[in-house]
Parts: sequence; structure tokens; C-alpha cells
Amino acid sequence: MLSYLFLVVGVLISVAFMVLFERKILGYIQIRKGPNKVGIVGVLQSFGDAIKLFIKEQTIPSLSNFILYYFSPVISLFMVILLWSVVPLNSNIVNYMFGGLFFFCCTSFGVYSLMASGWSSNSNYALLGATRGIAQTISYEVSMALIFLSLIFLLGSYKMSVMSYFQSYTWFIVLMFPVFLCWISSILADTNRTPFDFSEGESELVSGFNIEYGSGGFAFLFLAEYGSIIFMSYLVTILFMGGAMNVFLLNLLGCFFCYWFIWVRGTLPRFRYDKLMYLAWKSFLPVSLNLIVFYLLIKLF
Repeated sequence: MLSYLFLVVGVLISVAFMVLFERKILGYIQIRKGPNKVGIVGVLQSFGDAIKLFIKEQTIPSLSNFILYYFSPVISLFMVILLWSVVPLNSNIVNYMFGGLFFFCCTSFGVYSLMASGWSSNSNYALLGATRGIAQTISYEVSMALIFLSLIFLLGSYKMSVMSYFQSYTWFIVLMFPVFLCWISSILADTNRTPFDFSEGESELVSGFNIEYGSGGFAFLFLAEYGSIIFMSYLVTILFMGGAMNVFLLNLLGCFFCYWFIWVRGTLPRFRYDKLMYLAWKSFLPVSLNLIVFYLLIKLF
């Protein structure tokens, strides 16, 4: 329990540095400095922002559904923190027999907090953002589950530590490159990031499902989003690059994928909404169904 608490504290601190890292990288992509005033070269900027958010007054819309409105950001963060127990570290904090299944349960539950926070705000903009978020989630999660199942069929186990064990000679990125490409596109949609951040369209939704949140509630939603990005970066490393075999390699590749998320954001524009629907239903779904049969046949023969 104590080691898991240390992990949670580490995740929350790494979120602060992830935000700073993102702002710095985006700054240099756009030929400017980024935050550089608070602390040495801006290193304390995120902590200053966090303190500012948490000491601000909590405003609650008078017609909102108070309990759901208040607790949905907390549930959102709780789900992300719970997800981190799946990562197979050498200290062996929690060892799940069905780690892969647990991962999908938690990520699928994330859509409920999005839906609850959008609906309970009693704002049309927030509700529209939540509706778009739910439609997006339904689209990519079907193919995402099938992509993950092709890994499971090849291994014959849901255990995350087993995935690293089977990659001691060859990384799965070599054997399953098309699966890897589908997966990294899907995790962009899963973490609500550019080019698939449709539940947060500033031009048409005024920030989306989180429009009525300020101070602590907004901070929790923010922490959940960035905690999810870091988790997904590490998960890609574990699934396709045998990351958990070597702690140094795990952290190096994890940081690279965190950088990749920012790189994509600085490079690509937001896509049209129907483009993601087309991509998920017309491209990823047929490809993932074919690949799942292909890897199942490899396993059988």
C-alpha cells in the first residue's frame, strides 16, 4: 500500500513537470521561450499554477446537479490513479492476473465522468461537448479493444508482466507494426489530444464539457488528462517495446512518447469530427478484425 502511495505521489509530481515540458516544447515549436520567469528557467511554473487553481473560489452553477458536478472530476482523477497499478514495475507493487482486462475497465469508466461532468453542469455547451466525447469514445474503443486482443491472442495471457517477458528477444513493434500504428493513433483519441480533441473545441463549444469548472474541479480534470497521457506513454513502451525488462529503458521510451504527444500537438491541426468517425469505423475496425484473425492463426499453427 505504501509503495503504491509513493507511485501516486510520483505520478502527480510528474504531471506538473509534464505540463511544464509541454509548454516549453510548444514554445520552441512556435519560436518563443515558454514559461521562464517562476523559479530557475520556469521550473516552478506548474506548481505556481496548481496553487493558484486550488486557492481560487469554487463557483457552483445554481441550476447544476451538485453531487455529480462536484464529484465527477474526482472520479476522473481516481480512475487514472487506479490505472497506474497495472504498470508492471520491478518492485512489483500490484501484480494483476488480468491486468489487461482491468486496464480496459478503467479506461471505459472514464467516459462516465466526462458524461457526468458535462450533463450535471446544466449548460448546453458542456452537454454538447460531453455528447461529442461519448460518440468519440464509442468509435475508437471498439477497435482499440480488438487491437489489444490481437496482442492477448498472441500471448495467451492478460498479465502485463508476461508481455515484457515475451519480448526479451524481439520487441512486438517488429512483429506487429500495423497494430502499433493503429494503437498509437487510438491513444491520441483516448487521451483527448490533438488532432482528436473533439470534446474540447474552443471555436464551437467554448472549451467543451469542462466549461463550468474552475479552481479545484478544473485542476482535477487537468491532472486526470495529463496523468492519462503519461500512463499511455508507458503502456505503449510495455506493450510494444518490452519496457518493463529494463527500468532505464522504460523511463527513456516513456519520456520519448510523452514528447511525441506534444510533438503531434505542435504539428497537426484539429481534424474535422466526421474524419475520426470514418477513421475508426471504416479503417481501424476492418484492419483490427483482420489482424486479430491473423495473429490467432499464427498462435494456432
